[in-house]
Amino acid sequence: MTEFSPLQSEIKKLIKSSGPMPVWRYMELCLMHPEHGYYVSRDPLGREGDFTTAPEVSQMFGELLGLWAASVWRLMGSPSPFRLIELGPGRGTMMADALRALRVMPPLYQTVSVDLVEINPVLRDKQRQTLSGGARNIAWYDSIDEVPEGPSIIFANEYFDVLPIHQVVKRETGWHERVVEIDAADRLVFGAADEPIPRFDVLLPPLLRASPVGAVFEWRPDAEIMKIATRVRDQDGAALIIDYGHLRSDAGDTFQAIARHSFTDPLKAPGQADVTAHVDFQALTRAAEDLGARVHGPVTQGDFLKRLGIDTRANTLKANASPEVSEDISGALKRLTGSGRGGMGSMFKVLGISEPNIEILPGLSDDNQPTGAS
Repeated sequence: MTEFSPLQSEIKKLIKSSGPMPVWRYMELCLMHPEHGYYVSRDPLGREGDFTTAPEVSQMFGELLGLWAASVWRLMGSPSPFRLIELGPGRGTMMADALRALRVMPPLYQTVSVDLVEINPVLRDKQRQTLSGGARNIAWYDSIDEVPEGPSIIFANEYFDVLPIHQVVKRETGWHERVVEIDAADRLVFGAADEPIPRFDVLLPPLLRASPVGAVFEWRPDAEIMKIATRVRDQDGAALIIDYGHLRSDAGDTFQAIARHSFTDPLKAPGQADVTAHVDFQALTRAAEDLGARVHGPVTQGDFLKRLGIDTRANTLKANASPEVSEDISGALKRLTGSGRGGMGSMFKVLGISEPNIEILPGLSDDNQPTGAS
């Protein structure tokens, strides 16, 4: 991060000309501004970036998702042709690992089309490099709306957490939209709209209607989950959503920013830090079910990966590895499945969505048997 943020100047001009800015609009500009947006022009991943995702931790993550996709493809009746879609594929690491695992199933590997939904030109170039030796049929799109129709499996790993959120704050007079405004010292600060949102209480989950003054409630529009649910419902297939968040809709301010692997003020240097918010898995579940799709889970990432056989896969990798590499594999396993400091196992949740005829998805039911990894 630098001391000067070009986007901050633009945001201040907008606020001075049009008034306080809703949190969702601020977040949208931070991430997607056509010139200064965080996700438009940089590679944010890895040690040199701002954060590390599960596929960058270990090849085991993507390999198991590839085997999961193969199992689901069989449950679908082994359709051909078949599409493997990833939303926000980062550097292409997860897809490369998944495709390597799919090589064990030539009938699937030889017919699969890979569709990557990515708006960042820098990451698109890295994805091309990473996948240059993989599947032959790879295409890029700006939106899932553009992906051709057909039976498919959709991966969305750390995709929903960066979709802009709406926030409201409870006051004595009701629920007011939370905004970003400018204080007397010319700094960006949080505030609230002057007037409450009429009858907002009736839109809240019953549990939240008695929230105390000062409580914050946040939500995302259902547009993206509706696109996914509608596609798998109507065109056959399944989706796997992996993200950090909570199982039940509740009050709380989870709007945050990360830069150089550390938390920072989300109102400081907009456009130069990754701004995110936790995913409400109950809201995703409700929206998908309302459209007639079948929902599986959610379960924790740790449970999901263990049911898919990550311990067996780790032991297989360590069998022929040096002591140093073996130690790295053990560390990656702990990070992906553990719940302690730095662990992703309990913080991250996994939700499956499928066509109504698929009753069970691997790893997402207590009755599932591990698919196994080799």
